[in-house]
Amino acid sequence: MRRKDREVTEIAEIRKILDTADILHMGLFDGDYPYVVPVHYGYEFRGDTLVFYTHSAKEGHKLDLIRSNPAVCVEVDCDVETLPAKAACGYGSTFASVIARGKAEILEDGEEKAEALRTLMKCQTGMDFEINAAMAGAVAVLKITADEFTAKRNPGPKKPE
Repeated sequence: MRRKDREVTEIAEIRKILDTADILHMGLFDGDYPYVVPVHYGYEFRGDTLVFYTHSAKEGHKLDLIRSNPAVCVEVDCDVETLPAKAACGYGSTFASVIARGKAEILEDGEEKAEALRTLMKCQTGMDFEINAAMAGAVAVLKITADEFTAKRNPGPKKPE
């Protein structure tokens, strides 16, 4: 990371970013061009591994690309606000973001899908939902296991005290 002064390394701070952001942008391989799709997500840490869950229709381009190449890069961001300046090159923004690389898999086990959807709904709404394997069968559920991730924050200029 070039701007070490903006790097976020504390897991508690990374969780705050993940809890505040609403949308995960998933980058997939699609021939000569990347394919990026915004999705709702849930997440959990398993030791040092960050695991994301998303859902989708049971067929489509995204699933075809994952079947072809499960390597993905995902990004979430929040706290974005333009910082005004007097000159064009002086503008910037506040932000917090997490970028992760990993492998996506399409879950097949009904109970594993249901648990993933419960995690997703808890992250998105803050509420617990009863989701069983039969309900989970209506959608495709993706699990992204990210062994590599970084986080960054630009809080903006220090406010005078």
